[in-house]
Amino acid sequence: MFVRKFSLRDFRSWDGVTVDLEPGCTVFVGRNGHGKTNLLEALGYLSTLSSHRVSTDAPLVRAGAPQAYAGALVVNHGRELGIDIEINDGKVNRARINQSPTRRPRELVGILQTVLFAPEDLSLVRGDPGERRRFLDELLTSRIPRMAAVRADYDKVLRQRSALLKTAGGALRRGARSNDGENALATLDVWDGHLAMHGAQLLEARLRLVHDLAPHLAASYRSIAPESRPAGVRYRSSLASSLPPEFYDPAREPERDDLELLEASFLHELSVMRSKEIERGVCLVGPHRDDLELYLGDHPAKGFASHGESWSFALSLRLAAFFLLRADGSDPVLMLDDVFAELDRRRRTALASVAAEAEQVLITAAVTEDLPDELTATRFTVEAHDTDGGRISRLTRFDEVTTTGDDR
Repeated sequence: MFVRKFSLRDFRSWDGVTVDLEPGCTVFVGRNGHGKTNLLEALGYLSTLSSHRVSTDAPLVRAGAPQAYAGALVVNHGRELGIDIEINDGKVNRARINQSPTRRPRELVGILQTVLFAPEDLSLVRGDPGERRRFLDELLTSRIPRMAAVRADYDKVLRQRSALLKTAGGALRRGARSNDGENALATLDVWDGHLAMHGAQLLEARLRLVHDLAPHLAASYRSIAPESRPAGVRYRSSLASSLPPEFYDPAREPERDDLELLEASFLHELSVMRSKEIERGVCLVGPHRDDLELYLGDHPAKGFASHGESWSFALSLRLAAFFLLRADGSDPVLMLDDVFAELDRRRRTALASVAAEAEQVLITAAVTEDLPDELTATRFTVEAHDTDGGRISRLTRFDEVTTTGDDR
């Protein structure tokens, strides 16, 4: 898989740009703040419908513009598809496939598969569980696009059920059973069923993903840090008390009846936690409360891993995602956002060897000295200019270069 061309309009610092690409390695070189990361962010957005830098769409729209636009021509096994999306601040986004409008933007998911490694990925190891859940779900929907609908349904039910819990809890705290409170309690069972159904689907898919991802993670970490303790993962579920611990062991082969077991366990945990949920006004059970636990040897990576080990683990997670998608039958586009400067020589070499095998690699760097010496790539220089409307980025293409430590 590779991107043959992509275009942006009013996306971050870009008023308008079109970039022609080829398979192989392409490097965007420019000082920090000049817009090179915005290029990869836009392609990542087309792939996952989210940004690796911000949680909302508003910052993606250039200041003063009504909306942003991103589009790409994607080639996969000889078949070319055009995808584009209009990002509207405060309004519904609109997407198209081959110029035909889609019913929902999430229909784009899966057409362009990308794996992005960025400095922010250190939070996968040191950050909150939400970072790791996001990593799992973005990889999951990239592999199985229909899971985007499952995630959306689960989130919708979760919001509705949380609102009911707050209404019921408020009525109980006032010491009076208001009509709203009684109605909320009466309908909780219905929403419990919906939450358990969608949540079990999402949880079962995550468990399968962790099972498939674990060996790639172990191999990737071993290649980057052979002298370190082995890396491993384990899924921690809020349903853990209803099922034996080995159910969540990544070495366990998922079985056909797992979905039924998970849904039954989900409903049981909801009934057990009902009073606490009403008291607190939040849903305490479900995939939104889970975590992907990372281990080095017998110790959790968070809190025990050194800075270098944390970087190695974060890189290994992204490489494991790359190799897993490749094993599914198509190379994702590998995107490396200003990360070589953060890595030592051994990790640079390991990452460069993977880049050399990928069908397409897009790299950003502040200076060419940050790049591995053996990397051969087409280079673009990114520069920004201040105008009355803000900072505008410009792109200049140079001949293909092999980095040798000088900025040619």
